[in-house]
Amino acid sequence: MAAAGESAAPVCVLVLGMAGSGKTTFVQCLAAHLHGQRCPPYVINLDPAVHELPFPANIDIRDTVKYKEVMKQYGLGPNGGIVTSLNLFATRFDQIEVFTWSASGTIITEALASSFPSVVVYVMDTSRSTNPITFMSNMLYACSILYKTKLPFIVVMNKTDIIDHSFAVEWMQDFETFQDALNQETSYVSNLTRSMSLVLDEFYSSLKVVGVSAVLGTGLDDFFVQLSKAVEEYESKSRNLDYMEIAKTDQILFLEENTSCWIRQPEKGCYNFMLPKSN
Repeated sequence: MAAAGESAAPVCVLVLGMAGSGKTTFVQCLAAHLHGQRCPPYVINLDPAVHELPFPANIDIRDTVKYKEVMKQYGLGPNGGIVTSLNLFATRFDQIEVFTWSASGTIITEALASSFPSVVVYVMDTSRSTNPITFMSNMLYACSILYKTKLPFIVVMNKTDIIDHSFAVEWMQDFETFQDALNQETSYVSNLTRSMSLVLDEFYSSLKVVGVSAVLGTGLDDFFVQLSKAVEEYESKSRNLDYMEIAKTDQILFLEENTSCWIRQPEKGCYNFMLPKSN
C-alpha cells in the first residue's frame, strides 16, 4: 500500500504477519483513516486465497491469477498454490506467511524499495502472544523478515482492545521479566526460547513498536509517528545502500521441490520464470 507522506515520493507500506493476526482489518482501518484525511492510498492485495476484501483494492492479485485453478492445474496444496500464484502475478510486473520467502516476494519487495521509500509492517496478534513461547515465535519470525528485507521495520501489536500490549513491550525491554514468565514453562521449547531471547536483544533495541486496535482504530497516531521515523531511516540508508544490488553470477532460486523456480540472469537484467509441468 502506498500513501502520500512527507517525502517527495509516496511511501510504500508492506503489511505482513501470521495468519489471523489482523492484517486485513489493519489495512482496512489504515485505508479508512487515510481516506478520512483526504489522502487516499493506493492499495495492492497480494493474497490470492482471501475470500473477500473489506476495502477497495487498486490492484488485486485475484483479478490476474485464479488461486484454485492454479492448485488444480499443477496439483498443488494450499501453500504451493499461493506461492505459484504469487510467482505468476510477479511476471506481470516490470521486474517486480509465503510471500516473504518466495522469489516473487523478493522481486516485488526489491522493485518497490528501489522506487519508493518502503517500510515493512509486521502485524502480530497481541492477545495470542501472552504465552512467552508464542511471543518468541512471533519475534523470531519478525527478526527473520527484517534481516531478509533489510528495510525499515515496524511491529504493530494488534488487538489492544482485547489486551494491552504493555506486557510485550516490558518483555522486550527487561530480560529478567521475560525470564520470570518463562520460568512457568518447563518444556524443552522453553529452554530453547530462553537461549534465543539473549540473541534478540540487539533486535529489540532498534525495533519500532506500536500498539494498535484495528477494530477500534486506536493507536494510528502513534503508528504514523513511527512510520515517519521509518521513512527517515530508509532515506538515510538509501544514500549509502543500493537495494537493487545485482549479483555478477547467475543464481537459481528454488521455491518448492517440483513446483517452480526463478533464474536470475544479471547479464540480461531480468528474472526468468519456469513453471512446473502440469499433471
